[in-house]
Amino acid sequence: MAHGPDKGLSRWLFTTNHKDIGSMYLWFSFLMFLVGGVMALIIRAELFEPGMQIVDPNFFNQMTTMHGLIMVFGAVMPAFVGLANWMVPLMIGAPDMALPRMNNWSFWILPFAFAMLGSTLFMEGGAPNFGWTFYAPLSTTYAPPSVTFFIFAVHIMGASSIMGSINIIATILNMRAPGMTLMKMPLFVWTWLITAYLLIAVMPVLAGVVTMMLMDIHFGTAFFDAAGGGDPVLFQHIFWFFGHPEVYIMILPAFGVVSAILPTFARKPLFGYSSMVYATAAIAFLSFIVWAHHMFTVGMPLFAELVFMYATMLIAVPTGVKVFNWVATMWKGSMTFETPMLFAIAFVILFTIGGFSGLMLAIAPVDFQYHDTYFVVAHFHYVLVPGAIFSITAGVYYWLPKWCGHMYNEVLGKTHFWLAFAGLNITFFPMHFSGLAGMPRRIPDYHDLFADWNMISSIGAFLFGAAQILFLYIVIRTIVSGRKATQEVWEGSHGLEWTVPSPAPYHTFDTPPEVK
Repeated sequence: MAHGPDKGLSRWLFTTNHKDIGSMYLWFSFLMFLVGGVMALIIRAELFEPGMQIVDPNFFNQMTTMHGLIMVFGAVMPAFVGLANWMVPLMIGAPDMALPRMNNWSFWILPFAFAMLGSTLFMEGGAPNFGWTFYAPLSTTYAPPSVTFFIFAVHIMGASSIMGSINIIATILNMRAPGMTLMKMPLFVWTWLITAYLLIAVMPVLAGVVTMMLMDIHFGTAFFDAAGGGDPVLFQHIFWFFGHPEVYIMILPAFGVVSAILPTFARKPLFGYSSMVYATAAIAFLSFIVWAHHMFTVGMPLFAELVFMYATMLIAVPTGVKVFNWVATMWKGSMTFETPMLFAIAFVILFTIGGFSGLMLAIAPVDFQYHDTYFVVAHFHYVLVPGAIFSITAGVYYWLPKWCGHMYNEVLGKTHFWLAFAGLNITFFPMHFSGLAGMPRRIPDYHDLFADWNMISSIGAFLFGAAQILFLYIVIRTIVSGRKATQEVWEGSHGLEWTVPSPAPYHTFDTPPEVK
């Protein structure tokens, strides 16, 4: 192209530069993170003490639904796609993504999807109020009119995810630098390659189930209506066949981020590189055969419960391999504890706690007691917040100097970490206790018995929210006026040109490749 770079708004609207698109994904996801966070704080403010204080129960249910949908589809997934856009071409030595225009499109349809989802709050009957899992027939027979807009928004998000995944796969398989074999790729690239295949496999399932909902609502079908010969449990099977791989889609790239950070600050290579690759692939495969562990209480045959119970427990094996390798990477390393390392270590510890409570939920007869209590809420937040959110935050601190050429303020970064770490644990650890005591989830009011734990959780939630405002300040201050980052941006042995845990390829880009 002959013309110079676009200026102003058109630069961002029409850009095909993977770095610009990565930045837009990251800023958009942070905006969604704040919106979803405000909804979470409305929920926690209502639950601060027993009795109805702030919102009516229907609006409370709308908040639980929108909070879940926005955090999963608007905050976590676009943030990881943003990290992939920025780092995958740099890590494999590619000039850009394989399909740059599709890359632009896959981002720009997202704001419209979430504008449509958000607009349901202002419609007659209000936003969807049936929980982020939108179980039928609650989401079909008894749904507000706005559910149609929600279905369309889900379709657009899914299209964005599929396009992004195709782009990542095409880039990784076709555009690696000479000499960079698959087993020399950084683990972040590996985790995203596997995640992209997962997304392509399960997003059409989500599209299918919301299309069946649409048919039930508007076209007289009865897929999920027992009165018309349908089966509400069918909805759960289809939804969770998407939903369980989905939770691994939100955690596998996190494994890649942490596997890049720990070796840097331990100043030694990643322990067990190839076993990490195989463990990631094993987790991805197993994620497809465990979906019904979300449904132990629907009345499945005993044999089915046994199969899903054992398959779920099996996932602990490759996950344990990864945790062991991370710990072995740190073992006897010359560790320093800069902000990204603090977030990465917290990830390993807290994600493991979430894994243990997941093992408890995997035991079918025990799950009968835990099901739909706050214990489940505690479990998946211990996996997703330290898992996805902490790793994204760690990745931003780790790569921000490379992105903008400026170094963040280490004291402020550590302050952010300790506030977020305290807020997270004060919020979600007590939920284990209120759940084991029998507090059901998704209720706006509760028995006085649960008052103390809920008050502690709500205080922690506001502390965690305040920490994210500090994070926003740190990032903006770094970009605008941070001190210049040096080549050896971490005061150690790590120049950020090659973020490769395995041996660097023989081709260094200083000289053009030989034409054979």
